[in-house]
Amino acid sequence: MTAPTEPNVSTRAGPVRGRAVPRAAGYWLLAVAVLVAAMIVLGGATRLTQSGLSIVDWQPISGVLPPLSDEDWQASFVRYQQFPEFQKLNRHMSLDEFKTIFWFEYAHRLLGRLIGLAFLLPFLWFLVRRQLHGRLAWQLGGLFLLGGLQGLAGWWMVTSGLVDRPEVSQYRLMVHLALALAILALLLHLGWGVLSPRTGRDRPGAWLVFALVYLQALSGALVAGLDAGLHYNTFPTMNGAWLPPELWHLKPWWLNLVDNPTTVQFDHRLGAFIVAFAALLLWWRGRGAADRRRRRAFDLMLAAMLVQFGLGVATLLLQVPVALGVLHQAGAVALFTATLFVADGALKPSSVPA
Repeated sequence: MTAPTEPNVSTRAGPVRGRAVPRAAGYWLLAVAVLVAAMIVLGGATRLTQSGLSIVDWQPISGVLPPLSDEDWQASFVRYQQFPEFQKLNRHMSLDEFKTIFWFEYAHRLLGRLIGLAFLLPFLWFLVRRQLHGRLAWQLGGLFLLGGLQGLAGWWMVTSGLVDRPEVSQYRLMVHLALALAILALLLHLGWGVLSPRTGRDRPGAWLVFALVYLQALSGALVAGLDAGLHYNTFPTMNGAWLPPELWHLKPWWLNLVDNPTTVQFDHRLGAFIVAFAALLLWWRGRGAADRRRRRAFDLMLAAMLVQFGLGVATLLLQVPVALGVLHQAGAVALFTATLFVADGALKPSSVPA
């Protein structure tokens, strides 16, 4: 008997219901995931530079082009002047200063449109060629719809700052980030699933750590939405106190968890210690893995946690400079990805001796 032939590993990958999916589909999904990660980091920069309310209209088609003439720029600036952020905070802003914040928000929206095309066009190509099928095809279709929902959530968030208070709602900011991270996780999960089988090792504990990282990121959205990082810029205590007296001054008590900058920052600090402890414990359990590459995955997760913890402390102590704030956002994405990689078991068994 002759051994059964295997599919060409350069073109075929994880089978879906008995039918092989091109490896190119896995690389495409991971490439889109990189764009989404960049989008999340750029969103952090947009927030930190107070640029998110500079474009006061939602024009999915006509908004692709920025102002192209002096008249266009002046019209955009006049439009911005009709809303609370200019009237209450930026009355002395010049046109050149407006252009700076405009470009951050414009780049954020443009990247969102590019991500939509980078997903949709290859998706249709693979469908036409009948290389996506069954459950995976439906999952990817749902993921595209989720991306559209994310665009709507972004505009929903912006509108909260165009009414009375010149700040976006921290609740809507948290929803916006939650959807972005969910999209990133699904892209990575499906991309890795196409490229390699799951090992299934250490998954329950790793999924718990991943959930903690996800919740900690959403806590960070509340911190950003309330500018809570500008309060209590000491560590490890909060201006000398472990439990600041302002923790529970809002009534009813639960409002403090989402509306009180002191409590929100306290919760984020506490969450950082919980994530650090959980990640260290998971690394300790995984350091004895027989597979060398799996041990390296645990090491990478631990390194990402340590760097992110350090960035968080530095950002707080230096009162949230833009560069450090953006690095902290990027660190959150890196830790999110590294933890998901461990939890997902997305590693082929290694032939390299341990």
